[in-house]
Amino acid sequence: MTARELGAAGITDPVLRAAYTHCRRLNARHGRTYFLATRLLPVERRPAVHALYGFARWADDIVDAPAPGVSPAGRAAALRALRGHLDAALRGGPTTEPVVTALAHTARRYAIDHRHFLDFMTSMGRDLEVTDYATYDELRGYMHGSAAVIGLQMLPVLGTVVPREAAAPHAAALGVAFQLTNFLRDVGEDLDRGRIYLPADLLGAHGVDRELLLWSRASGSRDGRITAALRSAAALTREVYREAAPGVGMLDPVSRPCVRTAQVLYGGILDAVADDGYSVLHRRAVVPRRRRAAVAAGGLVRLAVARLRARGGPPPPAGRSAATRRETV
Repeated sequence: MTARELGAAGITDPVLRAAYTHCRRLNARHGRTYFLATRLLPVERRPAVHALYGFARWADDIVDAPAPGVSPAGRAAALRALRGHLDAALRGGPTTEPVVTALAHTARRYAIDHRHFLDFMTSMGRDLEVTDYATYDELRGYMHGSAAVIGLQMLPVLGTVVPREAAAPHAAALGVAFQLTNFLRDVGEDLDRGRIYLPADLLGAHGVDRELLLWSRASGSRDGRITAALRSAAALTREVYREAAPGVGMLDPVSRPCVRTAQVLYGGILDAVADDGYSVLHRRAVVPRRRRAAVAAGGLVRLAVARLRARGGPPPPAGRSAATRRETV
């Protein structure tokens, strides 16, 4: 499938093909939900999404998953080196980093504003220094670079039926909603890294602080105050999804099934957290594989309909099998 994607995108240079293939592997290995949704995009647009994800994943791993023994200073140096590769490549210079090679090519091809990548790197640097956020407004400042700009990077690839600036606030909100979902799911893992991404004012409104979270994580014990705070964080996240929702109809119709599927899958994480009693300090909530498959099948139906409408044809018959639909992807 990689060769087909690259061929459809007109990517023939061996170095570029290798760089995009590397990014696709990162997406498939680490971004299960994101990768599944990407499969619903037109084949020629998928390499660009793999490049955007691959770069973000690479930077995130420098911060959160360094090689054993790498010090905070070493992580900061690695992040600076990546920023140097990025700056050079965006100016048209050479780089030895495959993820940067693919990213710079995607940025040129889709005319993505370079500020979005630089803002992202700024937020990645903050993860090496900042361990918590006092207010939701402060957290939103961080998430502009770590999440909102991801939605803005994606927008030129997805395409719009309205002026891009009209769709941009909704795309940014969706990036924030996805990250807030991850923050809620990963509270325990982030706490192990010394970080709390849920704002202190939200936690404090329910009598929760770092000490209480650490006690619960270490002891495996539950506390009603923590459950109430996490439920409040989930409600806040759903509100951001509602803020993002009008943007789907502004996208190119053939891109909408991908984004709708991603919304449903990420929203399913919130459902899984609730169904598990908000036990995220003790275990990760997981969307059942059967549910993921059902959502993806629905996305395939919507994709087939969008493609046929784009070609001026009738929608597929209702009885067409999921296996047959899959052949169109």
